[in-house]
Amino acid sequence: MILKKYKKSIAEYLDVDANQISLYWRGRVGLYCILKALDIQPGDEVILPAFTCVVVPSAIKYLGAAPIYTSIDPTTYNIDVHQIENKITAKTKIILAQNTFGLSSDLDPILEIANKYNLKVIEDCAHGFGGSYKGRKNGTSATAAFFSSQWNKPFSTGIGGIVLWNEKESLHKINALEKQLSSPTFKDEQMLALQIFIRKNILTPSIYWNALKLYRWASQKGLISGSSDAGELDSAKMPSGYLKTGAKIQAKVGLNKIGSFQSNLEHRKKLASLYSEAFKQLNISPVFQPDYAVHTFTKYPFLVKNQIQFLELAQKNNIPLGDWMNSPIHPIQDNYHLWDLAIKYFPLETKIGKHIINLPTDTSISEEEAFRIINFLKRNKSFLISNWQDI
Repeated sequence: MILKKYKKSIAEYLDVDANQISLYWRGRVGLYCILKALDIQPGDEVILPAFTCVVVPSAIKYLGAAPIYTSIDPTTYNIDVHQIENKITAKTKIILAQNTFGLSSDLDPILEIANKYNLKVIEDCAHGFGGSYKGRKNGTSATAAFFSSQWNKPFSTGIGGIVLWNEKESLHKINALEKQLSSPTFKDEQMLALQIFIRKNILTPSIYWNALKLYRWASQKGLISGSSDAGELDSAKMPSGYLKTGAKIQAKVGLNKIGSFQSNLEHRKKLASLYSEAFKQLNISPVFQPDYAVHTFTKYPFLVKNQIQFLELAQKNNIPLGDWMNSPIHPIQDNYHLWDLAIKYFPLETKIGKHIINLPTDTSISEEEAFRIINFLKRNKSFLISNWQDI
């Protein structure tokens, strides 16, 4: 069976047992199932960084639990380890450690805090497949981890989710939950297969901006399987059809890509090194790379003085840039209360969201295209912010 074969290939890459792997229609569904398998109840609290995608607190709220937002370290964009203990209460059950843009959180001190208070740690590896922390592959250090294989991730199957469960004594819980979910419909499979074909054979950097507009419009209308489906950005209520297992088309694509994944990762690192060198020449702080982690560079973030103007200029020059993490719960810009976020307590994260831009690192971007992007940055140096302290 292709899904079992796919699980085995993922397990081999992560150096774990295939029984530890479960598959989902999306990464966020995997997070929901992890929480449920850990018996998260209404009123329980989950600590997470105030610089994440809205689907993460949504998964928490679908179970009636409370997302407890915590400040980030602006040099890494990951949770500020020194702020975690201040957020722990008698209701705290989980700390969620995110890999932002492909960089692992500093896990050992987080795990020490969790052990001190008898808490579980979940690695949010949505951006982090292929990276590592102190020689340990991302996802293998905590109670459990979830990965996203959505369009823009290093390892992509169009959309998709993977869970790695590391507590052997409770493995049966997540496996039972996976079996209870419905399978993607024939229409789901065919729609995703068509989108994968179009993206592979038709979409190019030259039509990036028009394609992005169409993609976002169609996903919001529920016409395609986008980053966020219709309704997910309007409320914190679970949309219909949310709870689905992995699809055969995802397994087929994943099996084809896992063999070439290392070259994909090396390509991202190469482009990141080109960007870093360019920023150094411009006296701009490059992306921080700590000794404790191998960065996968899902995106390459930097800061600009005027995000809107810079993106408009990029579009005019056909430069494929992104604005990932443009708010503490990307891409939400208002009604934060629906996800229990008191925005006034996170001014730094809000500011970063209004100034952040990211450079592409995926395999559709050749080195020649990367140099074209670098030349665009050099021509527009006046827009660039040297480091987060200058926001």
